[in-house]
Amino acid sequence: MLIDTHSHVNFSAYKDDADEVIRRSLDSNIWMINVGSQYDTSKRAVEMTEKYKEGVYAAVALHPIHLGPSKYIDEQEVKFQTKHEEFDREKYKKLASHPKVVAIGETGLDYYHVEDEKIQELQEKVFKQHLKLARELEKPLIFHCRKAYQDLLTKLQATSYKLQAVLHCFMGKWSQAEEFLDMGFYLGFNGLITYCRDYDKVIKNTPLQRILIETDCPYLTPVPHRDERNEPLYVKYAAEKIAEIKEISFEKVADQTTKNAKELFGI
Repeated sequence: MLIDTHSHVNFSAYKDDADEVIRRSLDSNIWMINVGSQYDTSKRAVEMTEKYKEGVYAAVALHPIHLGPSKYIDEQEVKFQTKHEEFDREKYKKLASHPKVVAIGETGLDYYHVEDEKIQELQEKVFKQHLKLARELEKPLIFHCRKAYQDLLTKLQATSYKLQAVLHCFMGKWSQAEEFLDMGFYLGFNGLITYCRDYDKVIKNTPLQRILIETDCPYLTPVPHRDERNEPLYVKYAAEKIAEIKEISFEKVADQTTKNAKELFGI
């Protein structure tokens, strides 16, 4: 069994075959958490959970890239337009109270797509609102971070209460990973590690008990499917690469990362 802890089958890339994609994964004993980035995709993720008795869960939040003006983004595999949204705490709180919502996310800081300092300040404000919501509902967090790890660390270290969280699609340095691990967080790795060797040291040094696997589908399709749309079924390739880097068995990675996911998200 494997758990894809960060998928987006609730996105428009799957508007024609989402159920088929989900069923393929479940038939292969691969569970998933579909993660929202706005209210509509968060709501869709929750609605998807109601179609399946088990194996499909949701996370809800407003992604930092949707706080600024509309912007065209090319993520190689998928191109999309951001859509400005103001964070409505009560709407998200109601949605997040659903029993199959297992996390608040993805939320965080993104200085890669957003260079405007005023929007970055707004990201921090909304990020803190997500932290408070997670604490109130007693749910873990899924953090998004691009080119902002030091700022994220500073803001989290200033938080007076203990958080449970995963750094989704971790792309930081080992020195930064150490600090996040010292705070009790997990690190999430996906198909990126199958074609980019920049994170081998982080994976090698991170205890397996603190690693989660994910796809971030439809993005970051792993080798050997680079030219295809990504999907939860392909999370196995991230697990295989972690096993290779750590020189352990695939079964050990599968068992421990599944255990980690169940413990963090209460699945």
